[in-house]
Amino acid sequence: MDWLSRGPYKVISLDQAYRGLFGAEPLPSGAVVLTFDDGYENFERWAWPELQRCGFTATVFPVTGRIGKAANWLDESFEPAMLMDGASLRRLSRHGIGIGSHTRSHARLTQLTASQISHELRDSKSELEDLIGLPVSDFCYPYGSYDQTVLELTAEAGYRLALTCLRGAANSARNAYEIPRKAISYDDNFMTYLWRLHAKHAGKPRAFSPLAMHASTRFGES
Repeated sequence: MDWLSRGPYKVISLDQAYRGLFGAEPLPSGAVVLTFDDGYENFERWAWPELQRCGFTATVFPVTGRIGKAANWLDESFEPAMLMDGASLRRLSRHGIGIGSHTRSHARLTQLTASQISHELRDSKSELEDLIGLPVSDFCYPYGSYDQTVLELTAEAGYRLALTCLRGAANSARNAYEIPRKAISYDDNFMTYLWRLHAKHAGKPRAFSPLAMHASTRFGES
């Protein structure tokens, strides 16, 4: 966060990024969006104070069926991790943190039926909207698991965008439902962080034909 504060970057909201990438609003030079998957309890305890210190915003993607409970999808090598409860998510939302959907159960969507996918997408959206009292328009695929059917059902569920686990800058997205990101993981050191931030821009291709959209503005997401 200190590096982003001192460098030639501008941390913006996911909403502003969407308007710049797929609308008419220009993006600032060196634009970066910060996103956090799953909604772990330690986001509010550790990340949120740092974001406040730097004057940054971010978007969190909680799993609605596990709000206030432990994450049950992690590998056994990880210690049990608690997820934020509803009060925490409401508090963060009131302070300008974006809240997006990450399904109800953190399922691999490509392994579900179309009906099950729709329930994961629609129910998590409505549950979050009831919780924070605001529209929820942004989605993130658990495990980065999606195909053409999942992509189309995400659009039908009323989301305006979806984030993937494809590694690259967001301006390499071919449509608003296949936005790449640059993953910063627990085992990254400062040098690998710099490499991902500065150099890893090209997104990886998919095997199917996506909806046709184009973004020409340079934009990186961490």
